[in-house]
Amino acid sequence: MPSVSKGVFSYGLPALVLIAAIAVFPSLAPNPYVLSSGVIVLNWAVLATAWNFVGGFTGYISLGHGALAGLGGYATGLLITKASLPSFAGLLVAALLVAALAVPIGFAALRVRGASFVIVSIALVLILLLVFQSWSSVTGGSRGLVVPRPFPGMLRPEHHRVFFFLYGGLLLLALATWWLLDRSRFGMGLKAIREDEDKAESLGTPTFAYKLTVFVVSAAFTALAGGLYALWFGDLDPVFQFSVLTGSYIVLMALLGGVRNLYGPVLGAVVVGVALEYFKVEFGNTPLHLVTTGLLLGLVVMFMPDGVIPSLGAPAKRLRKRQDSSIREVTAADLAEQRRGRTEVKS
Repeated sequence: MPSVSKGVFSYGLPALVLIAAIAVFPSLAPNPYVLSSGVIVLNWAVLATAWNFVGGFTGYISLGHGALAGLGGYATGLLITKASLPSFAGLLVAALLVAALAVPIGFAALRVRGASFVIVSIALVLILLLVFQSWSSVTGGSRGLVVPRPFPGMLRPEHHRVFFFLYGGLLLLALATWWLLDRSRFGMGLKAIREDEDKAESLGTPTFAYKLTVFVVSAAFTALAGGLYALWFGDLDPVFQFSVLTGSYIVLMALLGGVRNLYGPVLGAVVVGVALEYFKVEFGNTPLHLVTTGLLLGLVVMFMPDGVIPSLGAPAKRLRKRQDSSIREVTAADLAEQRRGRTEVKS
């Protein structure tokens, strides 16, 4: 019974709070700009949660997930403009295409570990940036790609509201998938890879197949987020879509909240996403917003290296351990006293 109540408190209550926040935020937003900022923050939350399928479960730090989001955005835009697919059909097909493309990418990238994997993920971003900038006849090159909006007659505030709910639904789907994986045998195998990959393989876990599978799942969610961004924003630029900085933000958001916690990346995305929007308003296009964001993250890494949620939960865990310990000690003393009482009665 205590474990059930603990599970409801740890996962059910935050889920209800998140759903309520998604439901009421558009009505509370004072203007369209704040609502559009909310869409951006939810976009970051989906990207960070999608990254956490790989980083949280396997411990592989990928800086290339921004490239997968860019692929999802461009694939969605090209399927709509070149293949004349309906907007959301193009979004789903694009996610499937990126997931399929993630198989050969994963075959190449997941054979290395540690710093080598990080370098390979950065190389992926740079290669795609060069390809999409140079292939101007298809992608528009440096001019960018204009993506028709799915609701052309809709006013901008209502447009933001619709996409806020779409991103909210996608985030909840990603969180539910992560939660199910965390409790599955497959998830146990992934966590074994994170703790000691060589030992997991020696015990019979098909480590490469597990890593590749979760990488494809992560790529699909990342592509859906990138495709939704293309439909919402309507204009794609290869320099922005294939930026190493995007992948770095995603990693820092996940690390900030705590990669081993279901809601850690969401919390990190809210903190960093809001900070980025605020600093951009305060400092404009200058690099100062990068400096201030870096300082914020540096402070958290120094004082909360495991993330915000684990750090805030640590005192409560220590208190529970003390309480459990005192209960066990009292129970043991009571049992000893009972035994002594029985011995005296017999004698």
